[in-house]
Amino acid sequence: MDKNAQGIEAMQNNDLETAVRLFTEVIEEHPNDPVGFINFGNVLLSMDDFERAERFFERGIELDPKASAAYYSLGNLYYVLERYQDAAKQFEQAIATGLESADVYFMIGMSFMQMEEARLAIPYLLRAVELAPDDVEAAFQYGIALAKSDMFEEAIAALENVLMLKPNDADALYNIGAAYLAWQGDLVVGKSYFEKAVESDANHELAANALAAIQDLEASGN
Repeated sequence: MDKNAQGIEAMQNNDLETAVRLFTEVIEEHPNDPVGFINFGNVLLSMDDFERAERFFERGIELDPKASAAYYSLGNLYYVLERYQDAAKQFEQAIATGLESADVYFMIGMSFMQMEEARLAIPYLLRAVELAPDDVEAAFQYGIALAKSDMFEEAIAALENVLMLKPNDADALYNIGAAYLAWQGDLVVGKSYFEKAVESDANHELAANALAAIQDLEASGN
């Protein structure tokens, strides 16, 4: 196992001191190899040392403008800093330089979601779902992006897919109920999903509040 692999393993074991030492040695031994800089930057990112991490990622890109991992890591850094437009640009550059993974598409989608640009997020989240069909979070966020774009029929189908992956997921149940209300004004169906959400998670406040509101309407109608 080379030092980069050893350093990554140390990071995974939260042994950051060892990871720093190993990646420092990699950089000293291979100063023109971007991998050591990218890995060191990831350690710094995990330590919330954002300024230095950014410099290491940028150095990796200087050494290899096609280093997709550097763009991806820089995108993660900007996402943590809530610089979502910058994050999306870096993730897109990672794809342009050859990175084809569910994670990078998911992160672009989430960057647009954070910018309240749900329609722009949809194709990226869809691609994330296509690449990782068992990823519950990607499937859920795809459904939410559709709902926020008033594509309620498609949103319901996507959120039903979440329930296939994770039965009785309270968030999915609540949002299906909300989509039915927004789409068709169907109180009966909406109520049934809110009830299921509360049954699944008694502390789900949004579902409980929605259910209470419907019950109040029913009571006032009587």
